[in-house]
Amino acid sequence: MRRLPAWLLVTLLVLPACAEPPNKELNQAQGALDAARAAGAEQYAPAEYQTAADSLKAANDAVNQRDYRLALSNALDSRERAQNAARQAAETRARVRSEVERSMAEVAALVAQANARVATAEKGRGPRRNLREAQQLLASVNADVQKAGAAMKSENYIAAQPALSGVRERIQQVMVLLEPAPASQSPRRAQ
Repeated sequence: MRRLPAWLLVTLLVLPACAEPPNKELNQAQGALDAARAAGAEQYAPAEYQTAADSLKAANDAVNQRDYRLALSNALDSRERAQNAARQAAETRARVRSEVERSMAEVAALVAQANARVATAEKGRGPRRNLREAQQLLASVNADVQKAGAAMKSENYIAAQPALSGVRERIQQVMVLLEPAPASQSPRRAQ
């Protein structure tokens, strides 16, 4: 028996497959795109998600033009990109969540220190102007921490990041404003 060249074999297999729309592949691509959206790919892997959506649209356009080979190619590309987008979204979401949780823990510790310093300053005789400024800074820090906490509660970790931006620096300002005045040193007695 004579062997057919590989290109001829592929052509013979592909031609019948391209005689009708690749509905199965289109449905798989749509399912993968829906799964990617559910995984948060629109937010955590937007470029790959958009490319997958564009490929699916191109596949549907090719079906309308009866170019089923192109439709098949685009549907397969869309499915693969959607799966990659879902994977990227899961990885990015986990990384951002970890970063935000770590930042929130650090900020909570710093806020506790700043609150203690404010309480001490309220009892002391330090400059009231510095105390008022420190209290205002701390109030703005608390508002941003609450925004970040609300974003975390709704699992929108990307929105929590900007809310925490600059918080550490403002807490550091509070600490500097409320540093205890250096004790005046008594002059040494000459002996």
